[in-house]
Amino acid sequence: MISVYLAATLSLTGLAQAQVSTGTYTVEGTNFDGSAYGGTATIELSSDTTCHIHWSTGTESDGICMLYGNAFAAGYVFKTGSVGLVVYQVMDDGRLEGAWTIDGQSGSGTETLIPQ
Repeated sequence: MISVYLAATLSLTGLAQAQVSTGTYTVEGTNFDGSAYGGTATIELSSDTTCHIHWSTGTESDGICMLYGNAFAAGYVFKTGSVGLVVYQVMDDGRLEGAWTIDGQSGSGTETLIPQ
């Protein structure tokens, strides 16, 4: 796995930059109702500041992502056309821990991406 700095050219702050690896992650999450789900997510670079992310968790979704400091965010679209947002904190061990939501729905879920 190649480690990369996704936001190397951002000049808005002098924050120490967290590290995110390209590749496949194990997904562990909870839905709005608290039920568990799992699957995989794949992160691939699309520029020096952005990436593509694909989730396969029983449903498929694709998004654009970026790293800013120790925050990793992605906007995504389900095959049904619904739009969502997830914001993760980059942990020291490479895990991404966060919360997600879907436009027009109340509530949020949780999600952890674990490097494989």
